[in-house]
Formats: sequence, structure tokens, C-alpha cells
Amino acid sequence: MTFSVIVVCFNAGEKLNQTVESIVSQSVADYEILVKDGGSTDGSLEVLESFARERGAWDRVKIIREADHGIYDAMNQAVRQASGDYLIFMNCGDRFYDAGVLRKVGDALGALSGSREKKAMRVLYGNRYLIPTKSVEYVSPKMTPLTCFRNIPCHQCCFYSASCFEERGYRTDLKVRADYEHFLWLYFEKKADFIYLGLCVAKYEGGGYSESAENVKRSKEEHRAVTRTYMTGWQLFYCRAYLILTMQPLRHFVATNPVLSGAYNKMTKTIYRMLGKS
Repeated sequence: MTFSVIVVCFNAGEKLNQTVESIVSQSVADYEILVKDGGSTDGSLEVLESFARERGAWDRVKIIREADHGIYDAMNQAVRQASGDYLIFMNCGDRFYDAGVLRKVGDALGALSGSREKKAMRVLYGNRYLIPTKSVEYVSPKMTPLTCFRNIPCHQCCFYSASCFEERGYRTDLKVRADYEHFLWLYFEKKADFIYLGLCVAKYEGGGYSESAENVKRSKEEHRAVTRTYMTGWQLFYCRAYLILTMQPLRHFVATNPVLSGAYNKMTKTIYRMLGKS
């Protein structure tokens, strides 16, 4: 089983090395690193080459220097050059949670059998450690329409089988929610197999492209458009009512608060266990 770790960057500085270091520190070597650069001028690529050579990993690094029309176009370019069985996308500054992530995912894939093993499209996903709040954010071990509406795992925590991108990649007309749209396309249209890994996959830095102030409004607009595409009117009504009744804005505040998030996320984990989902 081989992995393609895709990193999109532009003048990322030391953050690029932080991400690549977490990859080359993995306890297995069945991976490649595809760095899609948007025309960096800060010398970060030269530093990366020096670092990768020093670690003996330069032969597994491919730098893609094609012009692109935005982050999702850049990600699509990298996908087309990926050769791994499974793909994962990491932002500069994000890191694998520990040195055993790829080994654990490989073991999970090796343990699959029966009908699940034959599934053409598959997404394996896990939890993330939030660097700003120093706590683990747990995602639902079961994908449902409600989960897809309110809280899918971020792409730094998802391993996509290469077949997930054979038919099409990310929609470049969406500026913030293309990865979200692709996830819902896999769930609702392609009936892909979603498998919860039960482990923490990535350390998430936050503050990325979709979280900038100028994109918050666009994110809401694109979320509305995407969910209308894939979900029925009844599903949308149920999901919105659920968020209102469970005081979603308050829960979001608690979940992202450095003081309160740890206890909140532990409670979330406990609830999933009580429901028999993990």
C-alpha cells in the first residue's frame, strides 16, 4: 500500500519544512510527497531540497511548478501526478499526529476483508489535534446526512483511494468549499465506503485559506449551494432544526475556546462511545 501526501504551498517559509518533516519521520517509507508550488519566491523550496536530501528522502519528493488558478486547481494538478494507492492533503504548517500514522493506516487497510475490500471508492478518516486549543477534536465514527451537513472530517485527516479522483477532481468554480463538495459527492452520489480509523491523524494549525475573514461569508454561501445540490428538502430541514435545538453557535464557541475545548471534546468522545459508535 502506497501513499501520496500532497502539500500545496506558496511562500510558506518554515511551515513547509514542518509539514514535510512530519512526513519523512513516519515509521514506514511507502509514500511520496508532492509539493505543488504556486510560484514561491521566499527560498522555501531550496530549503526543502536541502532538508530532504539531508534526511535521505529527496527521491520521494516531487515539486510541481505548473501555473494554477487557485488552491483547488493546484490540488487537482497534484492529484494527476500522484501514483499512490491513497491520497491525503496536508496544508503547510499541519503535521501528522505522530510517526506511526501511515503504518497504522496501512495496517487498517490490510485488515479489510470481504465486501469492504472490493469497494471501488473508499475514504478512511480520523480525528485531529487542534494546535490552537491543544485538544483532540473527535469526528463521528459514522457518516450520515447530518454528519455531512454539519461536521465532516477535514482533508488533513482523510485518506482517499485514488479511485475517488478518477472520474473528477475538485470543482474549481468553488473557492472555499470544493473539498466539502467532493466529499458530499462521494457520499451521496458515488456511495463511497467511509471508514473511521479511530485514531488521531493530524495536528491541525488552523487559520487556513477557508478560515480567512474574507472567505467566511463565501464559505456559508457555498455550503448552502452544495447542500442544496445533494440533500433533499426534508434532510435540510432536519439538519437545520437539529443545529438550532442543540445550540450549535454555543457549542462551536465552547469547542474552539482554549480553556473549554478539552473538556468538550472529551465529552464528545464519551457520547460517541455511549451510543456504541466507537
